[in-house]
Amino acid sequence: SRDELVRAGRLDEGGDVPLLVTPGAERVRLAEWAEGSRGWVDERLLAHGALLFRGFGVAEPEEVEAFMRALSPDLLGYTYRSTPRTQVKGSVYTSTEYPADQVIPMHNEMSYTRSWPMKIAFCCVQPARAGGETPIADSRRVYARLDPALRDRFERLGVMYVRNYTPRLDLPWQEVFQTDSKGTVEEFCARSGMSCEWRGPDHLRTRQVCQAVAVHPRTGDTVWFNQAHLFHVSGLPAPLRDVLLAESAEEDLPRNTCYGDGAPIEPGALAAIRAAWDAEIVRFPWQQGDV
Repeated sequence: SRDELVRAGRLDEGGDVPLLVTPGAERVRLAEWAEGSRGWVDERLLAHGALLFRGFGVAEPEEVEAFMRALSPDLLGYTYRSTPRTQVKGSVYTSTEYPADQVIPMHNEMSYTRSWPMKIAFCCVQPARAGGETPIADSRRVYARLDPALRDRFERLGVMYVRNYTPRLDLPWQEVFQTDSKGTVEEFCARSGMSCEWRGPDHLRTRQVCQAVAVHPRTGDTVWFNQAHLFHVSGLPAPLRDVLLAESAEEDLPRNTCYGDGAPIEPGALAAIRAAWDAEIVRFPWQQGDV
C-alpha cells in the first residue's frame, strides 16, 4: 500500500520534532509518493509541526517543486522580500545568502507580512563540511513559554515593522518589491495596508502593523507568529548596531520594530522572546538529499 512505501519514526537523539520519514521500499520517488499522500503528510505535519524526509535522494529543484506542488498546488513567489535569495527555478529559491559565519535568528517565515505560506520546505543538495544546519522550533511551545502579560500586550498591539530602503544599506526597494516602478510599489503597499513615503529620489520608508500571534486555522493552536526580535535593531551585532546608530537616526535604520501603536519594545521583552526561541531550538546535521 501507499502507506507502506514510507516509514515514520524519531531521529536518533531527537524527540518528536521533526518526525523522520524514510523509504519503506526501494526506489520510492518522493514527489510521486506525495501525489496520493497529501492527507498522510498533513495529518502528521499538524501533529508534529515538521517532517524530515531522508533517504529519498532528492537532488534537483524540479523534484523539490513537484513534491511541494503535490502538497500545496498554489506555491507563493518570494515577492515582498526580507533577505537576499536567488531564484533557482520556478518557486524554488536559495536559502538566505548570508556569510558562513553568520547565524539567522529564529523566526516564522514571512510573518513580517499579513500573507504567508502555510508550508515551507528546505532541501539539502550539498551538506556543509561543518555547521550549515537549519534549526527549527515549535511556535506553539514558544508561545507557551512566554509570560501571559507579554503575550497579551503583543496580541493587543501587534508589531509595527519600519523599513528604510536606500541604495547603500540592506536590500534596495527594487529587489524587495521586484519592480522598478514606484507606482507599482505604492499600489502594493495600499493593497497590503502598508504606509509608504518617498524620503528622497531613491529612499523609501514603509510602515506596516502585523500580527504578533496567530491561531492555526485547522488545529486551533495559538502560535507565536512575528519577527519582532529579528527586525529590531537590538538583534544586530553590537559593532554594526553602534555604527548604524552613530550614522543614522533610529527612524532611518534599514529595519526596526516597535509595538503597533509606535511605542518602543522593552529590552526585557525582547530578551524573553529570544530566550523562549532558544529554549525550543532543535538542531540536526543535514544529509544529502534531505527535505
